[in-house]
Amino acid sequence: MSDTASGRPSVLFVCVHNAGRSQMAAAFLTHLSGGRVEVRSAGSAPAETVNPAVIEAMAEAGIDLSTEVPKVLTSAAVQASDVVITMGCGDACPVVPGKRYVDWALADPAGQGVDAVRSIRDEIEARIRTLLADLLPSR
Repeated sequence: MSDTASGRPSVLFVCVHNAGRSQMAAAFLTHLSGGRVEVRSAGSAPAETVNPAVIEAMAEAGIDLSTEVPKVLTSAAVQASDVVITMGCGDACPVVPGKRYVDWALADPAGQGVDAVRSIRDEIEARIRTLLADLLPSR
């Protein structure tokens, strides 16, 4: 399983607004993979900005999301990915044959304070560590 252009596995994280869960997941995978995984995130109805509580919670984990911008989900992004991880985007997520789909049921950080976002962040980090072990098994 790998991105044909780079030879690396590729993962797309999708949620509705691309302002919280998918941004955190993409940032953790980028950070923890050290560039060994091609990472994308998008939303079926992207927000204007990343959730400020998400930015604050991720900064506490040493990851800066302050310059990230929510992106619209495209079929090209799905086509370019080996694994598509959805987080509550429902029927708006395009299904492409041959792709591996995983749905992560996670609380939505929208409208929540940083205290609530921390537990979501920590759950996402744990899931990313498990995903990374699956994508890049030790040799």
